[in-house]
Amino acid sequence: MKQHIVISAVGADRIGMVHELAKTVADSGGSISESRMTSLGNEFAMLLLVTGNWHTLAKLEGEFKKLGDATGLDIRLRRTEARAARNDMLPYSIDVVCLDQTGIVAAMSGFFSQRGIDIAELSTRSYAAAHTGAPMFSLQMIVNVPSRLHIGVLREEFLDFCDHQNLDAIFEPVKN
Repeated sequence: MKQHIVISAVGADRIGMVHELAKTVADSGGSISESRMTSLGNEFAMLLLVTGNWHTLAKLEGEFKKLGDATGLDIRLRRTEARAARNDMLPYSIDVVCLDQTGIVAAMSGFFSQRGIDIAELSTRSYAAAHTGAPMFSLQMIVNVPSRLHIGVLREEFLDFCDHQNLDAIFEPVKN
């Protein structure tokens, strides 16, 4: 029977980190079914969902302890269950671009939270505008909208909210 474990690893960015973690998973008989990896400042962060049988996951727990001790990576593991299908939710993609300002993620997450909308994924980055060098901010989200909500009303509320916050935004269904 397949079991699942979530692994988070953070450490000083260097070549070979992804290989070390992926090889540890493979050598233990596990399979990476989902992952997110990124550089954040001088650190590299990874989130992995690994599947395997009970023996595989028990072996991984020991092997990742050894790997963390040997490399200085901060590695955390947590057993979890497979996520149940969410047939009552519709996935939508949100893209926002604006001048960088404090509180954008808090405002966006508050908007969706107040309406009972699940944030499935969120990614942000700051950058300098191409011609002016102005500090810019970009946010991408996948949200799961309950099917009981009227999408037209929600989209209008969202775009009004973004206008008040001075955010350029796109709200559209996720394309498969």
